[in-house]
Amino acid sequence: MELIIKNKYMKMSLILLLSIMLILFTHSMKLLFHPGSVGSISLMTVAGLGSLWFFSLIGLFIGDLAKKLPIGFVANFPVLGWVSITSLTLCLLFDGFVQAIQAVDFLSITTPILTYAGISVADRLVELRKLSWKIAIVAIFVFTGTYLASAVLAEVGLRIAS
Repeated sequence: MELIIKNKYMKMSLILLLSIMLILFTHSMKLLFHPGSVGSISLMTVAGLGSLWFFSLIGLFIGDLAKKLPIGFVANFPVLGWVSITSLTLCLLFDGFVQAIQAVDFLSITTPILTYAGISVADRLVELRKLSWKIAIVAIFVFTGTYLASAVLAEVGLRIAS
């Protein structure tokens, strides 16, 4: 049993490392094609990516521990929430994490996330076809509502700032 657990965390850490490498690749491609658009890859960038890897691994471990607790809402709490709480807590405790993560380009992080989202949706195309045309109507309302809400919040933020 212990060997399975070790292999599970080793597999998770390697998948997270692959994600970090994809972020670094995206960052370097952005530098290659648009040299003035983002900061260079430095030791701080690598430290920031290492911090993100560390936060994710700790959050996954806490999520596994929480599933064993008899408290329903803690056991069912999503892993993304544990990763967020872990990163927030550690960034509040140690300012070095914040400085390191600031060296990582935000758009380089979003590219792999959108890739994973696209792959996960592509795996479920058969299920999406069963939902029929009704899902398109719901999607239009969701996209429109999200866009309008974002525009209203941005407008309010700009009015408060000026």
